Amino acid sequence: MTKKDVLEIRHLFAPKECSISKIRGCYVDGDCNKVATINEQFLTMPEEETYKYFEILKKTLSGSIGKNLVTMPFPTSQEFEGGTQEFLNKLRKSKLENDELINEFYDKVIENYDYTGNYLILLIHDTYDVPGKTTDGIMMDDASDEVYDYIMCSICHVNLSKAGLSYFDVESTFHNRVRDWVVDMPDIGFLFPAFIDRSTDIHNVLYYTKKPEELHDSFISNILGTSLPITAGEQKDVFQEIVAETLGDDCNYDMVRTIHDNLNEMIEQRKDSPEPLTLSKNTIKNLLTESGVSDEKMADFDAHYEKVTAAAAPPEQPSENPEDEPAIVVPREKSTVMYATNVANTKTFEVKTPDVVIKVNPERTDLVETMEIDGRKCIVIQISDQVEVNGIPINNK
Repeated sequence: MTKKDVLEIRHLFAPKECSISKIRGCYVDGDCNKVATINEQFLTMPEEETYKYFEILKKTLSGSIGKNLVTMPFPTSQEFEGGTQEFLNKLRKSKLENDELINEFYDKVIENYDYTGNYLILLIHDTYDVPGKTTDGIMMDDASDEVYDYIMCSICHVNLSKAGLSYFDVESTFHNRVRDWVVDMPDIGFLFPAFIDRSTDIHNVLYYTKKPEELHDSFISNILGTSLPITAGEQKDVFQEIVAETLGDDCNYDMVRTIHDNLNEMIEQRKDSPEPLTLSKNTIKNLLTESGVSDEKMADFDAHYEKVTAAAAPPEQPSENPEDEPAIVVPREKSTVMYATNVANTKTFEVKTPDVVIKVNPERTDLVETMEIDGRKCIVIQISDQVEVNGIPINNK
């Protein structure tokens, strides 16, 4: 899903646009017990409560594409009877009215969501009449092209409010505040089916994570059944290793700086595009070639790329089988899609040694260069008349 796709669905979580039919929920304690459940017609709830739910739902569709929000395809095997996609589709078609399916979903979450505290599982069902668009992008509310029928899940931690003093009007004094349980913004969630090109796509799901480096692999594998995406940090590590392996002894400061500048220029050129720039094998190959990497080094690029991306895949996992049957090893595929904004630092250019860290405006990388002075390799920084040391202006004349 692109940023525009996400924003269009996010726009529905407001009083005037809302058409959510059903909201279900389950409050789970730290011992994995179901403490309480929610089963409400959303539009009949008190207005002040719906606003709080809107905040949670909007947050589940927030963050950066490819970092907090990842579109993940279902393997074909999961779309047949007994598959994860087939189960989610049944849940969607039930409009969250089937208690047996709902409880089965809660049980799956409790079994696969790794968290030791209390949390709330929220599910909504909605049908959105997708308005048509004119050629110049103007919405036509009276010309609906299709109905987008979807469910969305948000999993929120529930924590005690902070201790403190509170003012009591009746007594006109302060006392210890009564602590109560408060629902936090979502930790993870998903939108099914995905909304791609303003249309229903049952072959994909949009996944949300508050912390990009904590994807909750078990949840993705066993509830969504999709390939595991590599985290933003892993994408950066993979890209850096591909570059380092390809360059070998040509991996010098000037070459790395050129690659950095060219990558940031590619990102800048695509900044107004609804689809973020992804770094495929060919994209990285072209980037290195245009940055001046020699043909001799590029001859082994394919081998280095395959080696590094293969190492990023998780270990194989035994499938569930009866005890009297041997375990069947099932490969857990991992997507190696890399987003340019995850691997490039567009805010700063950093040069680091064991004892010194230099951070430079990425648009002025030309101010830093390497030189040999008195037989020693040095990093040289061009300075202007305005120089401060620990906040104190110095005279550098």
